[in-house]
This record gives sequence, C-alpha cells and structure tokens, in this order.
Amino acid sequence: MDSVFASTSELLHKAQRGKYAVGHFNVNNMEIVQGVVRAAEKLKSPVVLATSEGAIGYAGMDYLHAIVCTAAHENTVPIALHLDHGRDLKVITRAIRLGYSSVMIDASHEEFEKNVTLTRKIVKLAHARGVSVEAELGTIGGVEDTVSARHILYTDSRLAKEFVERTGCDSLAIAIGTSHGAYKFAGRTVLDLKRLQLIRARVKVPLVLHGASGVSRSVVMMAQRYGAKLKGVQGVADGQIRQAIRAGICKINTDTDLRLAFDAGLRKVVQTKPDDFDPRHMLAPAREMIQKVVEQRIRLFGSGGKA
Repeated sequence: MDSVFASTSELLHKAQRGKYAVGHFNVNNMEIVQGVVRAAEKLKSPVVLATSEGAIGYAGMDYLHAIVCTAAHENTVPIALHLDHGRDLKVITRAIRLGYSSVMIDASHEEFEKNVTLTRKIVKLAHARGVSVEAELGTIGGVEDTVSARHILYTDSRLAKEFVERTGCDSLAIAIGTSHGAYKFAGRTVLDLKRLQLIRARVKVPLVLHGASGVSRSVVMMAQRYGAKLKGVQGVADGQIRQAIRAGICKINTDTDLRLAFDAGLRKVVQTKPDDFDPRHMLAPAREMIQKVVEQRIRLFGSGGKA
C-alpha cells in the first residue's frame, strides 16, 4: 500500500479507544481536498478522504488518487484514502491495487447471505494487499451519487455480530435512522441509539455512520440568499451526533454538507460579481466555505488534536 496514506483501520481503532470519531469527507476535486485538509491541519485532526464511484466517474480515479496523494505528502496530519460505497468489483479491485487505505463493499441491498459472500470475497482481496474493508449491514434511506434507497432497513444487532465474524470486515456501517442527502427528516432528528448500543455490545470492530451531515442552517440560508432552492432540507442534529459517538460510532461520513458549502460559496461570487469570469475567484470562496464547514464537523466529532 502507498505509505503516504494513513491506515484507515489504525485511525478508527485509535478513535474507538479515545471515544471520538474520525471525519470521513467525500471529495470530487482539488478545491474540496484542499478545503478539507486545511481544516484538518488547522485543528490537528486525522481525516479520511473518500471517493465515491460517482466522483471517480466524474474526475477519474487516477486524478483523485494523485490529488489526495499530494495532500498527504505535503501535510502533517494523517490522511487516509477510502473508496466509498463500492459496488462495481472492477472499481473496488482497482482501488485496492492503486493503494487506497481502505475500500467499502456496499452489498447492503442484497440478501444477507449474498452480502456475506460478496463482502468476504473483497476482504480476501483487500487484506492480501494490506487494505482494510468497510462493509454495510442494513440500508439507510435517501439518495447520494449512485446510491439510493426508498426505505431504511435498520441493522439487527445479532445479525451484525454474525456478519462481522463470517466476513472478517474491518469496520461496519450500520443503519440506525440516518439518510443520504439533504432531506433526511420531516421533523426532529431521531436516531435509534438503543439499537446502536446493542450493536456496539455485540460487535468489536469500529462502527461507521453514513448519511450524517448536519445541513447547517447558516450555510443553507446563504445558498438560498444567492438563488438556491432548498425548501425543507433537514440534517442530523449535533446533539444526536454527540450521543452516537458516545455510544460507539468511530467514523462519520460527510458529503451533503460539503456540497452545500461549495454551492453557497460559488453562488455568492456569481451573484455579487457578475463581471468576474476568473474561475479561481469563484472556486477559492467555495474552498473557504468547505474549510469552515469541515472545521465545525471536526470540533463536533472530537478529533481535533488527535493527529
């Protein structure tokens, strides 16, 4: 494995012992990577930078790998590179061979036995090259990139124990009520924290929470001020995130918050400076918004100073 990247498994086990969560941030281009890493450097926090299959389709795996590799080489904080929601075996295999720190095999949409079989296959491939594997049991709702689900299928704690033992996965993404996208809840955030506690009691590997963006009201209002149509957006409340971390969540995925931040920063420039056509002047404020949001997330997760 490319030694410039940190070990995802080591970062998560350290977080599990320290009772905080490592931030997983989805990246699609250079500016997003820079914004995330600048926040991590400022707060001395480890981070996991993740590329989805959608991001890879947009920018290319080699480009994204090279950008994150440069960031890891030029900065002091531990940076892991992760494949998020891998469903295409060719993409997963290529990420393993390219030297990603970790890959996710998402067969959560399959029946239990098929999920076990597919996950075990990826674990064997990945572990042979020193790459750790995240798997998922249960499904969360919403839509993000190439992943969508109409309904939430909550993770069963007993099946989770069996699944981890049979597959040998290194971390497990669970469904306790979160949802992909900006429209997570019709009202108040409600996570099944008792279910999380049961899973934590039975499963020893680090636990991961997907669909956990906060959907910052101030960022949404800024984007709306400059033309965005975001009626009814609702994220996971900070208090629920803190409780989930105390109950055993070690990695928290953030994507929607980054998209909203980028959108707000870009829209402001386009609306207030219509005579400026320099892409650098448009993208720099978007990068700054990314950094601000990531700093907020790192503080929430408790990973500051853990680098």
